Amino acid sequence: MAKIIKGNHDGKNGENKTYTIPGRGSNILGKTLAREIEKENKHPNYGVYERNGEKYIRGKADNKKNNNVNN
Repeated sequence: MAKIIKGNHDGKNGENKTYTIPGRGSNILGKTLAREIEKENKHPNYGVYERNGEKYIRGKADNKKNNNVNN
């Protein structure tokens, strides 16, 4: 269960295709994290946002900046 997930800004227009979790490593595919969040109930402070068929990871609203993906 990750407390911090950071986006790598490695997509065509700076979007996050891969993510970094401290202690686990970098270049974790977004679809891998989406599955872990949606189906395996891991990473409870994060949710999945879908736009134009692409899934992105984002921190749940809680007024904390330290768990925002692009912070």
